[in-house]
Amino acid sequence: MRDERDDEEGRSDRPAGSTLARRDVIRLSTGTVLVAAASIACGKRSDAPPAPAVSQPASPGVVRLASVPTAVEGNLLPTLVAAFEKASPYTIQLASNDGVYNLARAGQVDLAISHYGHKDAEAFVMDGFGEWPRTLFSNQMALLGPPEDPAKIRGLEDAGEALRRIAAAKAPFVVNHIDGVRYLTEVLWNAAGRPDRAGWYLDEGRRKDDAIRFASDKGAYSFWGLTPFLRLRREAQLRLEPLVVGDPLLQRMLVSIVVKPAKVAGVNVAGAQALQSFLLSPATQALIREVRYPGVDGVQWVPGGRHNRTAILPLG
Repeated sequence: MRDERDDEEGRSDRPAGSTLARRDVIRLSTGTVLVAAASIACGKRSDAPPAPAVSQPASPGVVRLASVPTAVEGNLLPTLVAAFEKASPYTIQLASNDGVYNLARAGQVDLAISHYGHKDAEAFVMDGFGEWPRTLFSNQMALLGPPEDPAKIRGLEDAGEALRRIAAAKAPFVVNHIDGVRYLTEVLWNAAGRPDRAGWYLDEGRRKDDAIRFASDKGAYSFWGLTPFLRLRREAQLRLEPLVVGDPLLQRMLVSIVVKPAKVAGVNVAGAQALQSFLLSPATQALIREVRYPGVDGVQWVPGGRHNRTAILPLG
């Protein structure tokens, strides 16, 4: 599932130290064919709705969970899945892929997790394939920069002030053209006082790994998700460090969506709802704050359950 990779951005390799011991994260093909029924009667096309996507009925004891890579790479979902399996009769099949909603439409998913702004999430719900999204947690973005930090932004909690200092120092800044990140950059440029972009603001349409490698080569600053940056730093030598992470604007919300069996055959609704309820429970939301990317200190995941309608939140 690597497309925008929703933003995200990364691979589905199980992170070192993952607690998901009983199975590897699985990658599912987006090539599954959807079958729509169109019957012809008396020479006229039927107005009957399309038939649900063809799929093998899921085992009642198995929940098929598909997530964008960030929540898997960052060790969060492997940790939460392990805790859920200990506390419930269900077994989880966890898939890491950016095309979670393509897989869900193809009948391969019971519960999907993505960023709220995933390019396919809105259509998935509006087309009747999924229930209302439930906010779960936020992942952490970072303003990255060279270790020498010529703009002196290390440790700031105001990303707008950080960008103002970068502009004032004429330190190079590389725009990362991931969906959402480009928008955030514009917000912070306005917050910084709309400084003249000449001489420091490098907007070449680069994105993801390409943008970050380029920033490293140029000794420049850039924005990216903390999890994919740490993944890339394990694979390549980068002269970049996370310098600003404290601004709430650098958090991005992820949601869960239960797939509707009326549209997709074989969905384990009971299992999907049980897992979603577990993820929203106060104990799990507290656990989310404690999960760390292997070898990295500091909060990387912010609980987001409280942003839902209160009446649906479990208290036990």
